[in-house]
Amino acid sequence: MSGLHRPMYDPRLVQPMRDELTRIGFQELRTPAEVDEVLGTTKDATLVVVNSVCGCAARNARPAATLALQHARRPARLLTVFAGQDADATERARSYFTGYPPSSPQMGLFKDGRLVFMLERKNIEGRPAQDIAADLTAAFDRYCG
Repeated sequence: MSGLHRPMYDPRLVQPMRDELTRIGFQELRTPAEVDEVLGTTKDATLVVVNSVCGCAARNARPAATLALQHARRPARLLTVFAGQDADATERARSYFTGYPPSSPQMGLFKDGRLVFMLERKNIEGRPAQDIAADLTAAFDRYCG
């Protein structure tokens, strides 16, 4: 399927949105193979953020991730895919989100190779970043040793 999906947005406009997560330690996954290489094999606690150009990603999701990562307990691995930009990688990452429909933004926490916690757009949109970060840190306390 690779190559069939063209980016919806100018990559130069999206780069600062990508940088907001990579600057704080997220590894960007840009192909389905990269997604499988990590999500298909890791047993570490892993946070996957589906990033996006939408306002709630900018206003709520990315700031919440930044706040949550200041917590003492946090996932060993931090991964991100960009919806509307790296469509094939995003589709593959979402295939690991068993039982949840696609949404942007979206944050999934994995432990021992399985999804243990999910925040969908409906849990992110319209909520303060501090409240979303509190949901994440509660999950980190529960699942990140």
